[in-house]
This record gives sequence, structure tokens and C-alpha cells, in this order.
Amino acid sequence: MKPHELTAAQQLEALNDNEISSRELTEHYLDRIERHEELGAFVAINENALEEAAKADRQRASGDRAALLGLPLGVKDLAATAGIRTTFGSAALKDFVPLEDSWTVGLLRQAGAVVLGKTNTSEFGATCYTENDVTEKPAVTPYAPTRYSSGSSGGAATAVAAGLSPVAHASDGAGSIRTPAATCHLVGMKPSRGLVSPAPATSFLSASIEGPIARTVADAALLLDVMASPAPGDLYGWHPGKPLHDTLDRKLTIALWTDTGLDQAVDPEAELAVRRTADVLADLGHEVREIPLPARYDESVSRAILTWFAYQVGAVARMVVPAEKTHLLRPYTRHLLDINDTLSANEIVSSQAVLARYASTFLGKVHDYDVVLTPTTNGAPVPIGHYTGDEADLMLKWSCHTPWANLAGVPAISLPSHVDDDGLPHGVHLVGRHRHDAELLALAAQLESAQLWNDLHPPSWHG
Repeated sequence: MKPHELTAAQQLEALNDNEISSRELTEHYLDRIERHEELGAFVAINENALEEAAKADRQRASGDRAALLGLPLGVKDLAATAGIRTTFGSAALKDFVPLEDSWTVGLLRQAGAVVLGKTNTSEFGATCYTENDVTEKPAVTPYAPTRYSSGSSGGAATAVAAGLSPVAHASDGAGSIRTPAATCHLVGMKPSRGLVSPAPATSFLSASIEGPIARTVADAALLLDVMASPAPGDLYGWHPGKPLHDTLDRKLTIALWTDTGLDQAVDPEAELAVRRTADVLADLGHEVREIPLPARYDESVSRAILTWFAYQVGAVARMVVPAEKTHLLRPYTRHLLDINDTLSANEIVSSQAVLARYASTFLGKVHDYDVVLTPTTNGAPVPIGHYTGDEADLMLKWSCHTPWANLAGVPAISLPSHVDDDGLPHGVHLVGRHRHDAELLALAAQLESAQLWNDLHPPSWHG
């Protein structure tokens, strides 16, 4: 068995049993990254990765057993990495090398992880597809390399699915962990607000949070356990108090809907993904009830989403991109900046109020349920070049099921469902109660054990 065919947990066990060294494991992944660069998974390689791996081997030999000691992984290019180029997906920052790690990257490194490099992302994480001007290669799903692996954590999902990284760090502002996981037949977890700290970011109003993309539920929990350590001063920070990978000791009540909230049909494969998952849940003894969609994307909500994204992307871009380099930004980013420059304080605050009311409506309607089940995306991974013209509307039509969980601050996970007749992956979306992340992971593990999805791999996995 080749090293990348082992799960992350199995790789750590092999490291602890001296069956493989971190240096050997890291060399294996670096070689695979180079051989499969056409997939667009990575935009920068850590030149010191082998030195970090050798250091991890010495630490293990001296008795150190840090949680991720010697495990290689990719870090999304929206997170600062000391000594490794960090572009935020923007050609305007293509030469930026941070002096310090972000809070979460620091936790991963303190736990002994070896950073392979930076995974591909959209510019400032603004789109649900991963294409930028830092690299000519968009991140694609290894199952169909002519189609995007979604975004903005597209590179992270591509890397894990193709066997270029055992697990990957990612982040999610409106579905950016979950939709890439769905396109790549993977597990992607968006934690509850506050479980993973956004430090050093100061925008406590952000709906974005970091989390794991993995092949198995256990691997996702393994990575999330390390990331779940509040930074000092985090307004929403909390700690679960015990490991997140637990067993489920009760039957749950689960709400179900497939309605997209927009004037469009439900994709048949999205419908199939939910129905087959509901059947498995019922077989496991859980109660599943179909309910109406709590709130729709009316004009005020759609406008508020665009306003809030324009404000957040604009605020970051204006802060980090020199004025003389704004011409290097992509057209959609410049479009968001143009909107941001026209916004009044009243419009920004009003959009936040509209989105808070929208999220509150969901929480009120599902108050009596433990979990919500929906599709992850409304359809298969889309072809390269699909997003032209009014990208906001096109992106929302495809990724309509995920943003409410970000706005509500509740945990959500995308799990593999099936691969359709064209070989394209589809996922299902489970949303839990706030701070019930361990319960959501336990339910996901139940579905995994019940073989909701098959252990499939794309052609690049074997090459």
C-alpha cells in the first residue's frame, strides 16, 4: 500500500510505530504534488518542508507525541504562513511572505504538522470556484478535470481527493469548505462560530471560519481537535472540553428540505442525494421529517448578501492591496470594490440586520430539530468557464443551500453521497445545533459506518 492510501489517522499510527518517517511521507507527497500540478491544487510549496519533517522525526525519536507530529498537510492560501508565500489568491500580492503564522496555522504547527505548501483559492475567497491570476491552473475536481472543484477552498479539496495531502486546512464564509468537499467526494466541516478563532483578523462580524477537509470523518475530527483552541480575547471563543470524535448515544429528530429558495428547479441528483441519505438515517433509527424551507432568497436578502460580501472583500482589499496594484485584481473583485466604495454606513448596517433576520428565521423554524438535512449543492461540479457575467446570481443558484449556516453560526458538514452516471460527485449537507459539533460529527460517522458512500478515488489517485 502506498503512503497516500492510508488515512491521516493511519499515517500518524505508522509514524508512531516507526513504519515510515515524516521525511519519507513528506517526500512522497511533494513528489505527487509535482506530478499532478495540472489539477491546480497548490500555488506555493514550502521550501523547508523536508527540514520540518526531519525535525519532526527527531522530536518523535526523543519521545514527543504531539497530535499531528510529522503529518504533512496543505494550508489554504487565505491563511498567513510564516516564511511561505501567501497571496490570498491575488496577483497583487504574489510576492508577499508573512513574518508570522495566523492563529490556526500556528496551532497546526505547534501540534507538529509539516506544511507542504499553500493550496489554491479564489481571490480573497470571494467566489465559489477557484481560479485566479496567481496561477494559470484553476483548481479542478480530480473526478472530472474539466470542472471546477468549487471554492474558495477548491485547492484544498483537490489536494485531498487526488492524494496530494492526507487532510487539508480550509475556510468557509458561505459554503467554501462544504461545496468543494461535495465536488471531490470528501468530508468537509464548518464548525460552530467561535470553535476556531479567526485571529489575527478583527472582523468579529465575519461569517467565515476555518475547518478541515478530509477523506474520513475521523480525519476531519482529528484536524478540528487541533484547530479548536480559542485565541485570547476571541469574543465568541469556546472549547468543547473533550475530543470532538465521539459516539452518538441517542436518536435524533432531523428536518429535511430540498427547496433552493430561488425560482429554479431542484437538481435531480441533489434530490437523490437527500432522499437516499434520509433512508439511511431512518434505517439507523432517527426520525426524519420533511418541512418547508424556512426562508427564501427574496430581493432584500439577495441584495444584502451582495452588499455584505462587497463590504468584507472591499475592506480587506483596500487594507492589503497598494493603490498602484489594484489594476491587478480580477474583474469580479474590482466589481465588489466598486460596490464597496459606494456603500454608506447605513447600507452596511442595514444589510447585516437583514441577514441576521434571515438567519434567525431558520433557527426559529428548526428549533425543535437536532439536525437539518439538505443537498450541499444544487447540481454537479460546473465546467471551467461556467461563471461569466453576473457571477453573484450564478454562484448563488448553485451554492444556495450553504450560506444560512454561516449566518446563523451553527456547525455544518458536507458528506459524500454518490457519483452520478457521468462520474461526477454529489454531496449531502447536515447542519446541527450551535456548539453541538461533536454530535454532528458523530452522526456523520454513523452514516459513514452505514456505508452511505463508497470508498471511491479518481484516476489521479492511482498515478
